[in-house]
Amino acid sequence: MSSVDRGGAHHPLVELTLTRLREFVREPEALFWTFVFPIVMTIVMAMAFPSRGAQAVPVGIAGGDAGAGMRATLSNSPGIVVRDIPSGGEQRALREGEVHLIVVPTDPPTYRFDLARIESRTARLVVDDALKRAVGRTDPWVAHEQPVAVPGSRYIDWLIPGMVAMGIMSNGMWGVGFSIVQARMRKLLKRMVASPMRKREYLLAQLLARLLFLLPEVAVPIAFGVLAFGMPVNGSLAAIAVVTLIGALAFGAIGLLIGSRAKTFEAVSGLMNMAMLPMWLLSGVFFSASNFPDAVQPAIQALPLTALVDALRAVVLEGATLTAVRAELVGLALWTAVPFALALRIFRWR
Repeated sequence: MSSVDRGGAHHPLVELTLTRLREFVREPEALFWTFVFPIVMTIVMAMAFPSRGAQAVPVGIAGGDAGAGMRATLSNSPGIVVRDIPSGGEQRALREGEVHLIVVPTDPPTYRFDLARIESRTARLVVDDALKRAVGRTDPWVAHEQPVAVPGSRYIDWLIPGMVAMGIMSNGMWGVGFSIVQARMRKLLKRMVASPMRKREYLLAQLLARLLFLLPEVAVPIAFGVLAFGMPVNGSLAAIAVVTLIGALAFGAIGLLIGSRAKTFEAVSGLMNMAMLPMWLLSGVFFSASNFPDAVQPAIQALPLTALVDALRAVVLEGATLTAVRAELVGLALWTAVPFALALRIFRWR
């Protein structure tokens, strides 16, 4: 059958896709969350976690004149910044991260720091080494240092593929599920019952319309990362396209499933948040998923966002091929097929 019938009207799948496309373009909020928000988040996170090489360790010294000598020693030590902490403000300074270590000028000195913070433990080693060297400690040997700058090892490089994956998830689920509920509340779906359109055509049109914005949605933050931060793109553009396409289909299908029965904005919002919140927290967008206990790792690895994040980082930063990320792609394909089949089965026009 031709895409245009004898009356000049397009096939229902084409008409529905174009309709959804027009709805999206007319929503400035959707355009903001799709294109502007990832860039804003990238800039904010780059400012919060800068990569400027070796950063100085902020240290506070308790007491007054008793710590003058210790203050002078640490002030002249490379890699250490001494900050004046008012009396009684030591706990607040440590809590707020103004300093990573408080040195009390006793004999020997006392170190106050949060053992749970890596930066505090590092500061303790740096300060201890500087003070011991100042009183004449000699080392049996000095190791050779070979600083290595690995492209893609910065936090901002690691973050951007995660932000792209999170955007694909959010826009896919909200863009598809919310539009279905919106049409149901406006009684538009009820009118479609009398048309020759089938359920699968309507659901497929939602997915196709979602894919039309996938290219700029992925290209804009990656291009911004390359131009603004020098992020390396070691993988092929074709591999990136395939990974993001399968990921978009997976989250679009989940959005279809969530919106297939929801009747109100409150209902679909609750279901969306319930589905996305675990992935926001567990899938390694802002910090590594390996930080969580081994007992929950199987569940984390089964999440679709985890698969998409891992696959994107492997392709973009490591230059991995599609064969190397086939396990993640298979998982995303399952997250496409199963939710779509369930949505097709339980979807209701009314």
